[in-house]
Amino acid sequence: MPQQGWNAKQERQYEHIKQQAVERGSSEDRASEIAARTVNKDRAQQGQAKQRSRTSTQDIPPQRRGGKRSGLRQGPGGRTKQQLYDDARREGIKGRSKMTKAELEKALSR
Repeated sequence: MPQQGWNAKQERQYEHIKQQAVERGSSEDRASEIAARTVNKDRAQQGQAKQRSRTSTQDIPPQRRGGKRSGLRQGPGGRTKQQLYDDARREGIKGRSKMTKAELEKALSR
């Protein structure tokens, strides 16, 4: 479901990402969401989007990231420290501002 304001390249990119996600076993709705988020993040990083979050503009592009923070893999990666901090704030964890990334992960896993 291409968005208004996307150019032809972005529409092709959306369809390609969506098709790949479906082939990997995602549902049609989930594949659409993944594709739209990817294209919209690119637009935000290029300054084409009206609304954009700080993580969208300061993070590495989704194509380069390639699932490095998918959450299912072990070892380095996973969620960013900012994402962990935001989760800790939502859960009301005390002392979160002085915690390292590892400490935030440990506090959130309890």
